Amino acid sequence: MKLVLAIINHDDANAVTRSLTKHGFSSTKLATTGGFLMAGNVTILIGVDEEKVQTVIDIIKTESHSRRQMIPTTSEMSYGYYPSMPVEVVVGGATIFVVDIERFERV
Repeated sequence: MKLVLAIINHDDANAVTRSLTKHGFSSTKLATTGGFLMAGNVTILIGVDEEKVQTVIDIIKTESHSRRQMIPTTSEMSYGYYPSMPVEVVVGGATIFVVDIERFERV
């Protein structure tokens, strides 16, 4: 058995979990916060047999979309922070990990 762990943008979370459920996969959704943008993410955990891992990854890829977003930046001066020009960054998409499950119990 494998654990597919996907970190996705909160804007895509409902579409991903809905599609996983539609295709017969159970998942656990955890609210998380990204480090760089301090934006809301969702971490989705899906336990699957090895032969279904690619199907899960394909569903996540289909439902998670990258997008460009303008974020404000700040620069530090001697007496505090001053705003500078906003920067365009790419957000969204998914970061996916596939991990072996050594033991699984439901109690």
